[in-house]
Amino acid sequence: MNTYDFTVLGKDGVEMNLSDYKWKVTIIVNIASKCWLALQHEGLEILYARYRQYWFMILWFPCNQFAGQEPGTHAEISEACKLNYGITFPILSKIDVNGSTSIPLYRYLKKQKWWLLGNAIKWNFTKFLIWKDGEVVKRYAPTTTPSEMEDDIKKLLFV
Repeated sequence: MNTYDFTVLGKDGVEMNLSDYKWKVTIIVNIASKCWLALQHEGLEILYARYRQYWFMILWFPCNQFAGQEPGTHAEISEACKLNYGITFPILSKIDVNGSTSIPLYRYLKKQKWWLLGNAIKWNFTKFLIWKDGEVVKRYAPTTTPSEMEDDIKKLLFV
């Protein structure tokens, strides 16, 4: 089993297969628009614009589990991200990343790359770097900026 074996809900609540992204280097991140780390939206969009031609993808999952910092509906979240940060990559359905309501994808990601003091997601903007075959390569702390991930991404894309 790997990352691309999972299905998730897309923006309209329609099930989508992550296998559609197989053979792309992918960043999976839980976001919150009202978090102080939301400034990372711009940096992630810059990475996406710079490397999407090399089979790079970013998948965003809004999450409201941390201090209620993503309270909006999907339509509100999408609109805010597009207007405020120019986001062009997929924003998927709002999810839970921890607890009994955590989606299977996140349960899998957390088992693949543990973090300090266990495998729970500690805050918004925890990022996972996924290799083209679905292997979880690295887990990044919420405070790791997109530019700090760029060298790892470039190595996987061979650019």
